[in-house]
Amino acid sequence: MTRDHAGPPLAALLPSWELSLSERDLSPRTTEVYMRTGSQLTAWLAAQGLPADTERIDAPHIRAFLAAETERTSAVSSHQHYRNLCVLFKWLAKEGERINPDPMGRVDPPKVTRKIKPILADDDLVKLLRSAEGTDFTSRRDTAILRVLIDCGARVSGVGGIALADVSLPHRMIKIRLKGGDEHLAPVGRKAAAALDRYLRIRARHPLAESPWLWLGTAGRDRGHFGAAGIQDMIERRSKAVLGRKLTPHAFRRTAAHSMLEAGMQEMDVARVAGWKTTAMVRLYAEDLAAERARLAHARMAPGDRL
Repeated sequence: MTRDHAGPPLAALLPSWELSLSERDLSPRTTEVYMRTGSQLTAWLAAQGLPADTERIDAPHIRAFLAAETERTSAVSSHQHYRNLCVLFKWLAKEGERINPDPMGRVDPPKVTRKIKPILADDDLVKLLRSAEGTDFTSRRDTAILRVLIDCGARVSGVGGIALADVSLPHRMIKIRLKGGDEHLAPVGRKAAAALDRYLRIRARHPLAESPWLWLGTAGRDRGHFGAAGIQDMIERRSKAVLGRKLTPHAFRRTAAHSMLEAGMQEMDVARVAGWKTTAMVRLYAEDLAAERARLAHARMAPGDRL
């Protein structure tokens, strides 16, 4: 069955979509990205005088929107809109807000040219750690966070959601909640464990030490939980100060995967440490730097050097 008449205005349903996204344990920033796509699509359709209701929006309209976004920003940004719109139109169908066929099935994803995403050099990591040296509360907290990110490459949402009870220093393990809600025991090294111990000792004297969350803040409305947004802001601020550029938490994830592979760990072992169920994500984050690992291995075992 199809509808020839207009459906509800898409803009009016975006708050309901945002509410449904809140059930998926997404970070606030991820939800914001989804909502930005919906808002930009409806604004663009209105500006072009095109249908902006749930039933009459069709594949040609979306193709034109994505093409305009590619021209205005980049193919990478347009591809993100494409992925977000796939989620949006599936939700509309599930909720019965669109009877007509899903238009995304007739929209090709924007072509994105692959670019090698660099890892963080050891010198950069050392500079970041040195920027957080100190015995005050913030320094100890930030050092512990950086050490955890460097060691296991966990998602920033997972690190931000660690509870105090999730830390087992004797076993050097941290329970991290993965995207989707599954729990994962992430190992940390001796230096990360020592940094956590120093943080926990000063945390015990924090005015909100009874908070169930591991990371506590020093300012803002919710000092009892220094979450993913706070961690991301901290990384951006420190990296801009000492490296001259802003880093994202995903840089730690790529770097950790590369470092573990370069050290000789098997792909499945790396996946287990990082909390991935398959090796697909290991390849996604690290395959660009496979050539670099091959060069390093060759430097250690160059065939001609044995002659």
